[in-house]
Amino acid sequence: MNYQHAFHAGNFADVHKHAVLARILVHLGRKPAAFRVIDTHAGAGKYDLFASESTRGGEWQNGIRRLWDALPPPYPAPQAGVRALLAPYLGAVAALNPGGTLRSYPGSPAIVQSLLRPQDRLIACELEPRSARSLKAVLRADRRAKALGIDGWTALRAYVPPKERRGLVLIDPPFEEAADFTRLSEELVAAHGKWPTGIYMLWYPIKEHEAPDALARRLRKLALPSVLRCEIMLGPPRAGSGLAGSGLIVVNPPFKLDVELRALLPELAKILSPQATCQVGWLTKDR
Repeated sequence: MNYQHAFHAGNFADVHKHAVLARILVHLGRKPAAFRVIDTHAGAGKYDLFASESTRGGEWQNGIRRLWDALPPPYPAPQAGVRALLAPYLGAVAALNPGGTLRSYPGSPAIVQSLLRPQDRLIACELEPRSARSLKAVLRADRRAKALGIDGWTALRAYVPPKERRGLVLIDPPFEEAADFTRLSEELVAAHGKWPTGIYMLWYPIKEHEAPDALARRLRKLALPSVLRCEIMLGPPRAGSGLAGSGLIVVNPPFKLDVELRALLPELAKILSPQATCQVGWLTKDR
């Protein structure tokens, strides 16, 4: 596996993914019972935005940089509207940048960590050796979190269902192979069969429409009770033009997450790019 997320950390897709992740965690934290998060492809945990990998492409400049400038800290503080919906996510970013200068970006494990309560737990999996070492260093001092240097697909089958019986599985593979779209639906079916009440959040890249639309058709045919899809597009996909959009599938989304995303995503898309568009819709819905 050659993928290194450090080249893309903090880009528009990360902003989309992590803002939604934080909203789900907020909902989970509203009930006193413990929950567990399983992050199957966790990455390095946090990223230096001034390191050579991040500066080479500068993708964060059109992602978290735009959002940080549009909605600057402090966090937390009295919030309203879209700023309130983004406060848990931006609070995690601000915690890594206490001087107010944006230099570091939290990966999904650090965002989860910032929203865990004492009774909650995190399992973060990363196979790539350099990222795995970094992830272990980030989580080492936290007794609520465990970093595992194993393949995320293997972990998904091994750690579902968690003993807490409440929680979230975040599946964010590198998509180095076209077959990852098919594998995503296959692994979801296997995990959902073992833990049908869990929340599953699946991220996918949009470079063209064929593979994401085929994924949506497969999920509809599975007839899972509640499947929500949301996407942010920077522009129409063009051959060879790279990442044009970011997509998320949420299975068993928390109540009213769709309402929050219909308010949040249009404003977030405007901040990321004047040309950006978004959509939020149900693939299947039981309520």
